[in-house]
Amino acid sequence: MTQKKHPVPPQILSNNVVAKSRLFTVESLALKFSNDEQRQYERIRGGGRGAVMIVPITSDNQLLLVREYCAGTNDYQLGFPKGLIDPGETPEQAANRELKEEVGFGAEKLIALKTLSMAPSYFNATMHILFAEQLYPDHLEGDEPEELVVVKWPVADWPTLLEQADFTEARSVAALLLLNKHLESGDK
Repeated sequence: MTQKKHPVPPQILSNNVVAKSRLFTVESLALKFSNDEQRQYERIRGGGRGAVMIVPITSDNQLLLVREYCAGTNDYQLGFPKGLIDPGETPEQAANRELKEEVGFGAEKLIALKTLSMAPSYFNATMHILFAEQLYPDHLEGDEPEELVVVKWPVADWPTLLEQADFTEARSVAALLLLNKHLESGDK
């Protein structure tokens, strides 16, 4: 199948900040496409550091998840440990730090599964999905406002995790499916 490629990204005619909060900067872009069509787009300016999500598996084949408050949905969601990459950190270093902060374990082995874009039409942000194994107990103080609930889930029972009413975050669902693909392929 032959796919038509777009020639070049549109020309940015103007870029104006239309809203700013402690966490977000919203920009309005005036764009001119290669066919001379002009449009206004809005996007959230990305911080550029990226983030990590870690899929940890214990020595007894249990996934480690966290249940934490999510302001966007105003409820508690079950998902994999995650967080921003701090300045100067590699994704692997950030993953190990977040594991220690959120579930009380470090990892001897981290395997990159995929780097995802998050809402690329509106947001320039990436998340590195990493598989963590050979875990060892270690704890760092995190920045969460309350203690996270750590939930163990049998790896072999991953399909029922998809059916959980509070396991809805697309990044966690993608991470679980990427892990399953990795485990089925036998890559180590």
